[in-house]
Amino acid sequence: MRYTKCSLVGLLLLVGINLPGQAQTPVASSVAVERPWARATPAGAKTGAAYMTVTNKGQSTERLLGATTPVADKVQIYRATEEDGIARMRELGAIEIAPAEKLILKPGDIHMMMIGLKEPLKEGQTFPLTLEFENAGKIDVLVSIAGVGAMERDMSRMKH
Repeated sequence: MRYTKCSLVGLLLLVGINLPGQAQTPVASSVAVERPWARATPAGAKTGAAYMTVTNKGQSTERLLGATTPVADKVQIYRATEEDGIARMRELGAIEIAPAEKLILKPGDIHMMMIGLKEPLKEGQTFPLTLEFENAGKIDVLVSIAGVGAMERDMSRMKH
């Protein structure tokens, strides 16, 4: 009986650790990554975008240097703008985040472009993304995939 209870508790802990949550950052990190999500892509699409909120909990300025994922050849940070009715996207490179500040990556603004997708991003699935910071190092997150036209991650509609 005792063995069964211990096994059940261990299994629940293991499953709980692997479920996507609101915050996915190690406790000791000076950076918090919340609500990572992406839009589903149509078949044949070679690019996709990922969004999230990154908070600098440290005492000094942090820099988001870039990211990698096994679902794409490369990940680049872009800012979308509209000037005189013309939409433009510009690669940003590294982004500074002041202490106690949040960097919000969202549709129509700053986002991560995943270039050279190896397969379509499907609604209800997830994929790993590794963010690289100047001081905090690498932080692994699990990105949830929302619908094609989603404007924010809505977990209530996600398929599990």
